[in-house]
Parts: sequence; C-alpha cells; structure tokens
Amino acid sequence: MGSVASMTGYARAEGTLNGSMWLWEVKSVNGRGLDVRCRLGTGLDRLEPVVRERSAAALSRGSLSVSLQTMRPGAVRTVTINDELVRRVMAAAAEISGGMGTLSLDAVFAIPGVVEIGEPEQSEAERDQLDQAMVKDLDRALASLNAARRTEGTRLVAVLRAQLDEIVALAGDASRCAAAQPDAIRAHVQERVSALIGEGTPLPPDRLAQEVAMLAIKADVREELDRLSAHAEAGRELLAAGSAVGRRLDFLAQEFAREANTLCAKSSDAELTRVGLALKAVIDRFREQVQNLE
Repeated sequence: MGSVASMTGYARAEGTLNGSMWLWEVKSVNGRGLDVRCRLGTGLDRLEPVVRERSAAALSRGSLSVSLQTMRPGAVRTVTINDELVRRVMAAAAEISGGMGTLSLDAVFAIPGVVEIGEPEQSEAERDQLDQAMVKDLDRALASLNAARRTEGTRLVAVLRAQLDEIVALAGDASRCAAAQPDAIRAHVQERVSALIGEGTPLPPDRLAQEVAMLAIKADVREELDRLSAHAEAGRELLAAGSAVGRRLDFLAQEFAREANTLCAKSSDAELTRVGLALKAVIDRFREQVQNLE
C-alpha cells in the first residue's frame, strides 16, 4: 500500500564525469495520463527512449517535462570555416552591388553555416560510460520528484479529509432541515389554497394531508443524504488505502455533485437550499483538489 501522491512537483540532479557536466530538471503538473516531454539538447536524442522508459517506471500520471543540459568546460573546441560558402556569399554580394561594395567579415560570419564550432569526438566506450552516468542521475531526479509529489500528496490528503468532514456535517444540517419540510409544505399548501379560494373556505384536513403527503414524497431527500454519507465514507477509505486513487476520487466527486444538485432541486425550504448550496461549494473545492492527485 503506497502513500497518496500529488501530480505536481519539481526536482533536479547534476553530475560530472571526465570533464563533462550535466543537469537534469524534471517537473510535473496535472494530466489525465502520463505525458512525457523531453528537451535533451543537441546530439542527445539517443537518450529519449531511456528517459521515457524510466519516467513510466517511476510515475503513473501527470504531464512530465524532462530537460537535460550538458557542458564540457575543459574541452578544446574546434572551429571550422566553410570556405566554399564564404566565396559564394561574397560573389553573390558583389554581383548584386555591381562591385560597388563588399560584405564585412562580421556579416559573413553571422550567416548560418559559415562558422561551425564543435567539440572533440568521443569514442563509443566513452559515450556509453557518459550515458550510463547521466541516466543514473536521471533516476535520482525522478526519485526526488516522486518524494516531492508524495509530500504534497500528504498535505492534500489532510485538506480532503477536512472537506469530507465538512460534507458530512452539512449533510447532518440538511437532514435536520429536511425533517421540517412536511410542516413547511403544509403551511405553503394552506397559504396557496387560502389565497385561491379565500379564508372562509378551508381545505378539508384529509385533503390537505393528502396533498402534503404527495409533495413531501417528491421532496424527500433522505436517499440523497444517505448517499452523501456513504460517498464520504468511501472517500475516507480511498484516502486511507493510498496509492494512485485520483481517478476514483474524481468519480466520487462527480457523485457528490449529483446528490447535492438533486437535493437543491427537491428543496422547498430556504434553509435546506442554503445548506445544499454550501454542499455544492465544498464539493467543488473537493473536486479541484482531487484533480491534483495521481
């Protein structure tokens, strides 16, 4: 049984080997599944399959960005001038200007492809050794990201439990309001009848009771309140179970919202409606937080 993790986090790891330096940065935000985006720098595309494999092994959900920066501060770089390209550019410039002017060296060297700066070639063995060292630090960065996500998940669990408690408390308030609904319905029916047929012609008690009973049955919210309590208990169990429960809690939040909407639709009492609206507000906050969970 694992702990609940958020999908939001950031971590980094750096290392050195034989004059080469590198820095991994990994950050994740909410996502429906696992979406890995890589920025590995020139010549390092060979590492992308490994990055995706390691990321999938470490995480199950989230939009993950992985970047790798590399440097070789001690390496002696080579500079190559493309003489043929320079001659063609200068000839084209002279032809266009009719021999009246020439390009400056600054302008020529600024043309892409004229100057190429490279680093000494590595042997295949050196490159494999470097790749292994960098991937080891990638694993370290992903482990740190996982730890950060679980720390944030622990904080979110406390928030979600408090919101579940609030939902249960509001359901209790709604239950007390609902108990008074038949009396409110009776008074409302009597008031409407009196307004229509006059005060001097009261509605027979048995007829009044029949009308009140029919309206009370339609307005009965006990099932919705029972389901709200059951959903809250299910939410507590999921949070206690841990691991990747974000999807199931999101479904539960939808069920909460359905019951709260039905409660408000059935309400014929101002106080019950107020409690129903308060329920909808806390359920919205609950769902927003749930969508951060893995």
